[in-house]
Formats: sequence, structure tokens, C-alpha cells
Amino acid sequence: MDMTPKEIVKYLDDYIIGQKDAKKTIALALRSRYRRMSLSPELQEEITPKNILMIGSTGVGKTEIARRLAKMMNLPFVKVEASKYTEVGFVGRDVESMVRDLVFESINIVTKEYEGKIEDQITNEVNKLIIEKLVPPLPNGATEHAKESFINTYNKMEAKLLNGELDDKKIEIEVSKKASVEIIDSNLPLDMSAVQDSLNKMLGGLNKDKIKKDVTIKDAKIILRSEVSEKLLDKESLKLEALKRAQNGGIIFIDEIDKIASSKDGRNSDPSKEGVQRDLLPIVEGSTVNTKFGQVKTDHILFIAAGAFHVSKPSDLLPELQGRFPLRVELTPLDEDALYMILTNTKNSLLRQYKALLEVEGVELEFSDESIRAFAKFCLNANEKAEDIGARRLHTVLEKVLEDISFDADLHKGEKIVVTKELVEEKLGDIIQSEDMTRYIL
Repeated sequence: MDMTPKEIVKYLDDYIIGQKDAKKTIALALRSRYRRMSLSPELQEEITPKNILMIGSTGVGKTEIARRLAKMMNLPFVKVEASKYTEVGFVGRDVESMVRDLVFESINIVTKEYEGKIEDQITNEVNKLIIEKLVPPLPNGATEHAKESFINTYNKMEAKLLNGELDDKKIEIEVSKKASVEIIDSNLPLDMSAVQDSLNKMLGGLNKDKIKKDVTIKDAKIILRSEVSEKLLDKESLKLEALKRAQNGGIIFIDEIDKIASSKDGRNSDPSKEGVQRDLLPIVEGSTVNTKFGQVKTDHILFIAAGAFHVSKPSDLLPELQGRFPLRVELTPLDEDALYMILTNTKNSLLRQYKALLEVEGVELEFSDESIRAFAKFCLNANEKAEDIGARRLHTVLEKVLEDISFDADLHKGEKIVVTKELVEEKLGDIIQSEDMTRYIL
């Protein structure tokens, strides 16, 4: 997490084109969190996150910026849609479920980290269990000659196992019989979740039998790994670290927040929308949410809200909720140059993805610079004629041009296919000229 704002922006530039203001704002918000963690506990409590409201049409990079940052920092991150929530008392998800989702994500991240720390220990234990099946231990009172022969056989089997020579060999292993299937549903009321946990523990205590399975050694390594990991991991410290990580480093991205805004003139008025805002307010302000792993304080979770605000305005949100998103940034629509750069200058761009997919079929795909410019131009035209969906339109445009090449890939094995400007114009020209066809096809 120790990255300067400039380093954070530089990392984001590899994945998102433009939107300098948004990158700068979110980089500063993350750096402020790092600075806060270096202060005294008393001062830490006083410093709250500067939540961000991102304003911009769909497909301009709002979600991608937040998602990439969380991935880079290895922070718990969840994306939720504000429109999925309903006021308490109505059927639907309650707003506290977003915090429970964040805790589950944090548990997953910390579990992987803990497993990484004891990776060698887990692997050695799994290998030991498999070798014991291949070379049963000697009985008590075995002769010296038998012991020497056993050690030689054991060492040979171990070498073969590590080299992968025995992967296809079948062995019989014993695994714990699952008395129940755990349902992870963050929307279950807490009392129902507690009842489910109690039942699982009770059923687990009643039935501790092992079941036998005939599997290949390759599969046995995977099955036994989870069993060994379960025994070796310190669940209590893992849970405490996950809760701490969620509270101090968690990011909740609330998309479509404009959908719960009610216009002051009454055109878009809906009492339930205001109810969702009122339910959301204590979570964003800072409250304690009960989860199956323990209580989580939301005071220092970073909330990033985003919306297009085509129909409503940020000022249509409740004043108290507006005040909890002090940092506002407007993302600019994508022009032709930006769309061209998205296709050429981003890591793992769509063009690279299509090239890699067709390489599997033995087809070498190449795009001329003029064809990439044509893709960007037609994408912009389609966005102007129909609904502006930003860079997401590139998926549709590329697929339309490449669908025949992709469909007949088996006929072009070993060939090199160059996508030209003429091919792009041939496939998209007539569609773009007709506004109705653009709306229905692209």
C-alpha cells in the first residue's frame, strides 16, 4: 500500500485511458489512508475517509478505476448496485449486506495470504499423506534390513511423486464426510445466519466419519490440500485479520447511485428511493454491522459512489448523503482518440485478447493501423446515434467484424489474416448509416 499518488496514477494509466482528474482524486484518497495508518491511534479515529462521488456516463472507466486499485493494493473490494437495494420492510436486499459481502471478500484474501505463508508446510503434509498410501508404514519390530528397504522405496516414491510421474496413478484416500452444505448468503438476516451456523456445527459434531474415494494422485493433491489447509490454518487469527482489513482497508463501490435519487420537481419521485438513501446513510456515516465473523465498524471503509446522472442530479440526493461524499469528480466522455488508445495502449487490450484467442486455433490475426482507427470512428458514431455506452461499444463493434473469421477459424489454420480498413467498413458501413440498424444491431 506504500505507493505515492504519482505511482498509483502511473499504474492506472496502463489500464485506463484519460480520466486524469478521477485517477488523481482516487490516488490521493488511497494515499491518505496509508498516511492515516502511520498516525497515533487517537488521531486515526478522528480521520475519516474522503468518500468519492464519480459522475460520468457508462463505459468511461468509473468501475475499472476502483477495481484496478483494489486489485493492485490487494484490498477487500466489492461492487454493488444501489438500485438492487430496497427500503427496510420491502422484499429485496438490505444495505447492510454490502458490508457482509466485503467481509467475505476479506476472508478470501487473508486465507490465500495465510496459505501462501505455509505453502511448503501444506505441500509437504499432502505429499506425506499420499506416500503413506503408496508405501504403507512398517509394523513395529521390523528388521534392520526391512527398515533399510522401506527407506529406499519411500525415497524413490517421493522423487517420482515430486516429478509428477505418478499423477495418473489411482489411490484410495479418506476425506471428512460433509454433514451439511454451507450456504454463504450475505443477505440472510443475522439471526437466521446464526441458526444455520448452529445447525452446521451440530450436524458436523454428530457425523465425523470419513468417506473413501478412489482418485488419481493429481486430484488427490487438490482434495487433500483443502483438508490439510483446514487443519493447519489458525482460523481465529485469520478471522481477526480479515475483520481488521475490511474495516481499515475495505472499498465499497456503489454503482448506479443516480437511480435512487429523487428529482425535486416530482418527475422522478419515489418514496422507496428516499428510503434506500436513508438506509444507506448510517452505513456511509459510520455504524457497526453484525456479520457471522464478528462486528464490523464502517467508519473507515472507503465508499466510492458512481452514476451517470442523466435524469437526476447529485443535488437530488439527500443533503446528508451528499455531505458524506465530499470529493466529486466528473469523468469525460470518450472521443475517437481515446477509443483508439484503448485498443492500442492498454495492457491486455481487446485486440490482444482476440489475437490470443485465435492463436489457439493456429490463426495469426493482425490489425492494420487504419483498421483500428476505423474501429474507433465507427464506435464513436454508434455511441452518438444510439445510447452512449462508452468503451463497451468496442466489444460489439469488434465482434461484428470478427465473427466470420472466428467462426471459420478451423479453415484458416496456419494462415495469417490481416484485418483491414476496407473489411471494417464493409462490415459496419451500412449498419452505421442507418440509425435504426445501429440501435438494434450495435
